[in-house]
Amino acid sequence: MGDRLGKLRVAAVQAASVHLDRDGSVAKACSLIADAGRQGAQLIAFPEGFIPAHPCWFTVKPATGAAALTLSKRLFANAMTLPGPETDALGEACRSAGVTAVIGVCEKRAGSSGTMFNTQIVIGPDGRLLGKHRKLTPTLAERIVHAPGYGDTLQVFDAPFGRLSCLICGENGSPLAIAALLSRYPLVHVASWPAFVSPATRLAEVIDRSTQGLAHMMGAFVVNATGVLDDRAIEEFGASGAELDFLMSARNQGFASVIGPKGQKLTGPVSGEALVCADIDLDDVIIPKIVVDHAGHYGRPDVFDLRVLEPPAGYER
Repeated sequence: MGDRLGKLRVAAVQAASVHLDRDGSVAKACSLIADAGRQGAQLIAFPEGFIPAHPCWFTVKPATGAAALTLSKRLFANAMTLPGPETDALGEACRSAGVTAVIGVCEKRAGSSGTMFNTQIVIGPDGRLLGKHRKLTPTLAERIVHAPGYGDTLQVFDAPFGRLSCLICGENGSPLAIAALLSRYPLVHVASWPAFVSPATRLAEVIDRSTQGLAHMMGAFVVNATGVLDDRAIEEFGASGAELDFLMSARNQGFASVIGPKGQKLTGPVSGEALVCADIDLDDVIIPKIVVDHAGHYGRPDVFDLRVLEPPAGYER
């Protein structure tokens, strides 16, 4: 038979956080991990900022107004320090289910009183924290609460099924970030997304256009995990008028999907909260790579030289 990469069941989370509740969101994540394990998944992907929430309130509230700043204060209070008791609980859930997880979290810098990062953590099926990726550039009003990440977390992780990469929201359209990751031959890439962006952006279209091209360039499978806007978050945003109308129109929508290595969509749309699962054959990456391997024979290292810089001296990871 020769060398085979094997088959894999993946699960993309399409769900809402327990809004600005770290313990509640961790418990919900553990429940979803257990559910994925029962369904035979070996990889589960979570949305952007699932624990404890993504700061979507900036879409409907002035960033420096009292309401937005109060929500931002609650975000810091419920953010995670890594590692910690939350990663222990999530690790135990992964170990019990035998699942590798990529989870979007709001990470607060240990010892600080306000510095936060938009982060993905990767936990193996043995419960170990394999590492993290911090979003390199916060998008739009995220910059009010999230500091930029550095190149030390732009990495590929060794999962039992092979190499795994991940990026957050708009990073999934960043040519240089994509080039840095595809050069390390990931088989599966996790793209984590929020529930919505703004009335001016159709998130479903952004996800489809970005990640179908991303899968084609990488020659890898892409698992899109998306948030869901629920009644609790809408109530806590305190929006009114046109902003409230927009939130209600976005309520309970989700855009989770699995994309094949030729850029083909392998799953259909699902409404409301769900685990979007797909059975994939990792050997399907081989023909796209034979045709166009940007990390190998199509990469031209004699022409191009991409360097990922380390953080500045004295930076505390």
